[in-house]
Amino acid sequence: MALVGLRRNLCHLCDFQIHRALAVLRSQPVSHIHQAVREHLCCWFFALRPTPSRVRSHHPCCNNFHSENRSETQPAGQLVSPRVHDWDRLEQNIKHADEQMFYRRLNDFTSSEEVLSFVSTLETLPDSGAAGALRRIWEVGKKDDAGRLPEEILDNHVFKALCFRLEREAPTLTNTGLVRALQALTLSHVDPQTSLLENLVAECQNRLQKGGLEVHHLCILGESLVKLQGPGCVMLEQIIAQLQGEELEKFSPEDVVAIYRILQACPEKVDQHQAFLSKMNSFTLSVVYSLSPKSISQVLSALVALDQTQALPLVIKLGKYMVRYIPRFTSGELASVLEAFIYFGYSDRFFTSALEQHVAALCLALNPEVVSKITKYCSKKLIFSKPILNAVAESFVCHSEKFSPHQISELIEPFGTLNYLPPNAPALFRKLETMLVTHFNHFPPKTLLKLLHSCSLIERHPVNFMAKLFSPYFLQQLQGKEPYLDRLSLAQLTQLFLTSILECPFYKGPRLLPKYQVKSFLTPCCSLETPMDFQLYKSVMIGLIDLLGARLYFASKVLTPYCYTLDVEIKLDEEGFVLPFTVDEDVRKRVALCIDGPKRFCFNSKNLLGKEAIKQRHLRLLGYEVVQIPYHEIEMLKSRLELVEYLQRKLFSQNTGLHW
Repeated sequence: MALVGLRRNLCHLCDFQIHRALAVLRSQPVSHIHQAVREHLCCWFFALRPTPSRVRSHHPCCNNFHSENRSETQPAGQLVSPRVHDWDRLEQNIKHADEQMFYRRLNDFTSSEEVLSFVSTLETLPDSGAAGALRRIWEVGKKDDAGRLPEEILDNHVFKALCFRLEREAPTLTNTGLVRALQALTLSHVDPQTSLLENLVAECQNRLQKGGLEVHHLCILGESLVKLQGPGCVMLEQIIAQLQGEELEKFSPEDVVAIYRILQACPEKVDQHQAFLSKMNSFTLSVVYSLSPKSISQVLSALVALDQTQALPLVIKLGKYMVRYIPRFTSGELASVLEAFIYFGYSDRFFTSALEQHVAALCLALNPEVVSKITKYCSKKLIFSKPILNAVAESFVCHSEKFSPHQISELIEPFGTLNYLPPNAPALFRKLETMLVTHFNHFPPKTLLKLLHSCSLIERHPVNFMAKLFSPYFLQQLQGKEPYLDRLSLAQLTQLFLTSILECPFYKGPRLLPKYQVKSFLTPCCSLETPMDFQLYKSVMIGLIDLLGARLYFASKVLTPYCYTLDVEIKLDEEGFVLPFTVDEDVRKRVALCIDGPKRFCFNSKNLLGKEAIKQRHLRLLGYEVVQIPYHEIEMLKSRLELVEYLQRKLFSQNTGLHW
């Protein structure tokens, strides 16, 4: 069947030109075929008259052969000339080129009116072409994010004629034409109760039961049914069952991605399909290098929705492959990728480097959702990236009105978590304060508390909002319908209250009631302190015993009255001599050793985390002599003697006032 026919008044001319071109081709050697096609047929790809279903060759060598519906037959026992095979392939190539030209024309149109006008000029159109036209109408004509077509398109007589033809010819449509027509109409949000969709679905079900649909058709049909009838339809289970019975080697990369999207639509059945999913996860490793950025994003989103934590090798391979394509991701796709990496806990220095370049180049053009996801990714993985943080700070200053309260919180929190102030910090926090004053009531209570607590970590104290935070009304909102406030919120409120006392002595507003104050910031589930690295502590403890003479002269894991837990505490009398830790009298000074392991720093960095920085800052304000013992300095020591000498320098310097 030809894609497009000539107008009636040109039919005879078309027939004459084509037959003359064919005669020329058949008289030439095979090596000249493509040149002849280009010279005699190129201008006719859009003017082919509908070919009959049965085509006979006029070549002398082919009198006993014919082609019917693209099926070639030959009498038994007869040999076929190589030139005949070449000619048959040529006819198929012409038809394929004709189809490609048709779809190329479709893709050139930028409005549904142009597509409908083009279709109205055609005398004939194959079913796959009709489905392609409907799909293009939807792509250029949808009016909202839901993908609905305007009423004027649905009422257009050409659109209705296309739909009527598909409904009338449903039993005779090819498998490709059938499933693609259903896909296009489903995307267009045509009423599922119409006889058109009912007929197409019924025909699909009939062919599905007969097992006549190939893998690609099953994938298209499955996605259409999810949108049309929901993930609970019976046909979808039949499709998944047939797909499970197919050999994975038959699946193209597009089919693989489509299957992930289908399974993502029914996460409640993930246990039922887990065996199939595991096979898919393993097989997808072999097709990663054939996936587009959009496909990578969709696969990662599906892995998150289906909770495929065991598919980490696939996530890692996708992450390594996609580094070179970061600039090609749309905002939504990049946001999905970052959300997946946060979910699976994946990070990679090459990905971070590529992300830095991308953000630095497009900082003012990035979507607010992407900006917030980028900073959230850095915060969760503790990635201390000045280029990224500087760029997102600049983006917020320039486009603060585009950010939602939740996005503002996700953007600002990493600065506190990573203990970093960007160069434009004054402008950044002026903008933030303006947004808070203007939209204070739009911020959810817990989001607001996390945001203001993050500001206090980097000494940007929310003095103007503390009175509201400590008010009974806000605390009631924070609790909501729960019987009590969660532990993390109470700890954040307590630390803000402690900040108001130690760092904001000019604050004279309401105080936090004792019933909302915690006793310790170090708790297993939601801690505002990082637990001490046990192996590092053991090394330091051995050195301290050698230095001080006995284990009696220092205490470990000491909970102070101010909620902080000291790694090691050493007590001094008024002359600076070390006292046993059991002595409480005559104590004039206390030394707090902060044994900071790798988890107290940003990833692959010597930058202390915000929660550790505020702890050391508060301890100094409370009168403690803070001595920091970072892990990277301990790792440089090569012997026990060097460790003792190192601790001696740290503890018995002129600043500490200790005497040995």
